[in-house]
Amino acid sequence: MTGEIRLDVKAYLERINYRGSLAPTAETLRGLQVAHLLAVPFENLSIHAREPIILDDEALFAKIVGRRRGGFCYEANGLFAALLRALGFDVAMLSAGVARPGGGFGPDFDHMALMVRLEERWLADVGFGDSFREPLRLDERGEQTQGGRAYRILPDGSHLVLMQRDGDGGEWAAQYRFTLRPREYVDYAEMCRHHQTSPESHFTKARVCSRATEEGRITLSEMRFITTSQGGGRRERTLEGQEEYAEILREHFGIVMAG
Repeated sequence: MTGEIRLDVKAYLERINYRGSLAPTAETLRGLQVAHLLAVPFENLSIHAREPIILDDEALFAKIVGRRRGGFCYEANGLFAALLRALGFDVAMLSAGVARPGGGFGPDFDHMALMVRLEERWLADVGFGDSFREPLRLDERGEQTQGGRAYRILPDGSHLVLMQRDGDGGEWAAQYRFTLRPREYVDYAEMCRHHQTSPESHFTKARVCSRATEEGRITLSEMRFITTSQGGGRRERTLEGQEEYAEILREHFGIVMAG
């Protein structure tokens, strides 16, 4: 695959604070995804800092592991796929279209998800923000529950649709739809440019940095710092200026932006 490098697995595992088994099993996959989500933020800060996003393993490793940054879907899932391959997993990048608030889905390559083939096939994703923490059984059509939420993967013509429901009485809502055709970085290049440059992309509209925690999630959305718990609790405060913004980035996300 274009952009592949000989990955420094030890440095990557240290970056995500993972100390479990390295055998290519479902248990290892589960542990790696959870560790990744707890350590590596979902963030679009490069776009607002005019830092080009380069989709190859070497550039992503330098950013996420070397500079201890995060990234959006193509970056986080692209590099996570490289880690999984280095550990002996059979993994494929998938094209997905994100559900739109008014209905329907975004275009192909709007999002990258991952398929991991073991004895079962799994849907893995460390680049969609607040979603499933543990990989989902890709061929299971019933509910899969985790963390007070339920997920389903339903067929929709040539696509599969990932659905999420909060709590027992919540409404089912689509998150994204995808196909199982394996893809490569080059396939995402046009949409990656779109999300970095287009005024229509939500990534160009505001800075965001968000990371899972053991209790829930922390999110820095422009000048708002939001803490949520898995039980539904939510706290929000407005920051006083860019100095405090930089302090929150450093203390809660481990990120120091150049300049």
